[in-house]
Amino acid sequence: MEMTTLEVEIISKEIIKPSSPTPDHLRHYRYSFLDQTSLPQIYSSMVLFFEFNGQTQPNITEISNHLKTSLAEVLTLYYPLAGRAHDNLYIDCNDKGVPFLVAHVNKCKLSDVLRDPIPDELTKLVAFELDDVDNKIPFGVQLNVFECGGFAIGQCISHKIADGLSMLMFSRAWAATARRAHGDQEAEIHGPEFISATPFPTKLFTQTCIGVAKNKLVTKRFVFDASNIEYLRARYVGTTMKRPSRVEALSAFIWSRFVAISKDDGIHEKFHSVIHVVNLRPRFDPPLPLHSFGNLISFACSTPSLLNTREECYGLARQVREAISKIDKGYIKKLQGGADHDNMTGSDGGQKVTSFFTGLCKFPLYDNDFGWGKPSWVYVRLPGLNFNNLVIFIETKDNNGIEAYITSAEEVLTKLQRDTEFLQRVYPSWICSSPSLTHHPSPFAELQCRNRQSLIKKPSVPTKPVTWGAESQLRY
Repeated sequence: MEMTTLEVEIISKEIIKPSSPTPDHLRHYRYSFLDQTSLPQIYSSMVLFFEFNGQTQPNITEISNHLKTSLAEVLTLYYPLAGRAHDNLYIDCNDKGVPFLVAHVNKCKLSDVLRDPIPDELTKLVAFELDDVDNKIPFGVQLNVFECGGFAIGQCISHKIADGLSMLMFSRAWAATARRAHGDQEAEIHGPEFISATPFPTKLFTQTCIGVAKNKLVTKRFVFDASNIEYLRARYVGTTMKRPSRVEALSAFIWSRFVAISKDDGIHEKFHSVIHVVNLRPRFDPPLPLHSFGNLISFACSTPSLLNTREECYGLARQVREAISKIDKGYIKKLQGGADHDNMTGSDGGQKVTSFFTGLCKFPLYDNDFGWGKPSWVYVRLPGLNFNNLVIFIETKDNNGIEAYITSAEEVLTKLQRDTEFLQRVYPSWICSSPSLTHHPSPFAELQCRNRQSLIKKPSVPTKPVTWGAESQLRY
């Protein structure tokens, strides 16, 4: 069966609260200035796909209970996620809890998704609409069970409170907590550092730099293998520039194809802006811990010129590197001093075409082992933002290739999928997986007899407090 549309049926809903109450002195988690200005109240999502393994994997009820119990436990560390957003100022850490949904993916095996993943369908595997700006709940979980017995853990987190690294940091802590409960005492649980409002204090400020797209956008997934990435890196080496990074080379190539396929659209006066998200943590002096929680990001903006040769790609790769290099400790000090966080200014004349690049390359996405092994595939998604083109880079499981999720207007992606030069560098999208993706009778029947109305309760299984060493940190 090829994946076309997913039919997802919600079987149960619960609210998972922290296993111990949040102290009164931690009741208000204030947004940093960067939280307030970076993005509106929208959601980032991550879906972890796990194959069925009859030898090591318990039934779905045991999986669900184990996830809920470990979630209640880790929420004592990440207590803002169980609170509710209050305007654009703070999270009320009132322990109202996290929605935990259990769903059945009807008439679909995990192999169907891995064979032909359709990004816009995978949003059905998370608890919230990603562009729901009125939702006050910071975090939600949806456990999805496929006909074959494989399952997917869908997580969505408000980008108002967390950037991509913070989302990953929480998921890893949750997974380590779950492994501890399975008896793995060597599982390292890295607690967060809620310090982002210290260098960037909260302001009475309601406007954000980036809006949500109002027009209909489509997302497609493209895979670049190691050989094609190396080809592009070598192609963009110039006399005044060292070998570009993988992200620099792919950004230049994808942008050049955007330009090529839009040359005949009848719009002659265009101003191109290329934006890259930059992690600020290592750019502080001294650097902030990598498990510092919040939106500790900024934006490097390049304004490439359109040339009639392929040199514009080399020029963009160089400009990207120069723009990112300017986000240093001096820039951070200016930002702390009140400098404008919005680096995404445009031209006064012509139509502005903005391409936005972000991703989680070099971060351990696949180190999300809840006790049943690492996921077969990890899918990360942002909602459509107010840009012409949005590109998210994620490393493949073997770390050799890069998946590019491109969000744009449907007509743009249709042209891109017909572009000969682009297709020469794209690898077939099958997701490498073990041969064990065989059909197994669904363990979901045991849940069918349960009351399908919403259940609101705390986990009944007792939990124990989590401790971690002061030296704990994310390791890359």
